[in-house]
Amino acid sequence: MELAESILFNAIKEIIVQSRLRVFRMANSALLESYWHIGKLIVEDEQQGKHRADYGKATLKVLSKQLTLEFGKGFDERNLNNMRAFYNAFQIWYAVRTELSWTHYRLLSRLDGEEKRTFYINEAISGNWSSRVLQRQIETLSFERTLTNANSTTPTIQDFIKDPYIFEFLGINPETSTTERNLETAIIDHLQKFLLEFGKGFAFVARQQHIVTDTSDFYIDLVFYNYILKCFVIIDLKTGSLNHQDIGQIDMYVRMYNDLKKGKDDNPTIGILLCSEKDETIVKYSVLNDKNQLFASKYLLYLPKEEELKNIIEQDRLRFELDNKS
Repeated sequence: MELAESILFNAIKEIIVQSRLRVFRMANSALLESYWHIGKLIVEDEQQGKHRADYGKATLKVLSKQLTLEFGKGFDERNLNNMRAFYNAFQIWYAVRTELSWTHYRLLSRLDGEEKRTFYINEAISGNWSSRVLQRQIETLSFERTLTNANSTTPTIQDFIKDPYIFEFLGINPETSTTERNLETAIIDHLQKFLLEFGKGFAFVARQQHIVTDTSDFYIDLVFYNYILKCFVIIDLKTGSLNHQDIGQIDMYVRMYNDLKKGKDDNPTIGILLCSEKDETIVKYSVLNDKNQLFASKYLLYLPKEEELKNIIEQDRLRFELDNKS
């Protein structure tokens, strides 16, 4: 294809792509609005003194049959219940973000609490999450694992750090021992999923980045840049229990990076120790407890059952709150 023909083709292609995208967005918005209004009518009908469960079930069953006969698929009893839940969760239509699909909203409507729903909506839109990704993040309790969830106009690193991180996608058997190099290689091989788990704003910079001082050479496991926080984030991987030497090393790496790599417009570097086991006593009585730029988080190579994960999160949340009070 000649250059002129190529330019013409690409120009026409862009028009078609943008046109189809606008049509999709308009259709999606219309679908969401119609389902929202249907849900509103169902809820209002229930609120007319007809709260009995048997009444509501019978009504939806009859309504489902009538709508299916008239309009075909999409109006089974289960989906009518989804529309009802959609309205109950989002009672102001103009607050509904039409960038997300009906499949997204079916998942979001099941969540309890406006703050949690807002968290996932913002993350899904900013990260361009598919509904499958959203489901994974909800199932792994991403909201609960984030240290803080405040929707601040000036986010801090606490809004990004999770504990624990869940790396089931690395494909490493948690029952067998692995090396830090193998863990690092698996992360690079699954970098997109790793960045998704780590959170928004992270961009990969380097693996085993070489740092040279006057007397020594050092190699930092993984380096990222967070364009929201405007700072470098260095990660040190530990396959065993956290110890004082590990903490001293990440502290040194952060100081060196601030001195040798950080630009004048960058905020101070952040260091994260990712370890398979974390001794909270060591954390409490080390520089990790005194510095806002150093963090230690546990990682799991498997997806735990919901109750187990909730217990882990609750313990970490209590310790985090106690540390902030002290």
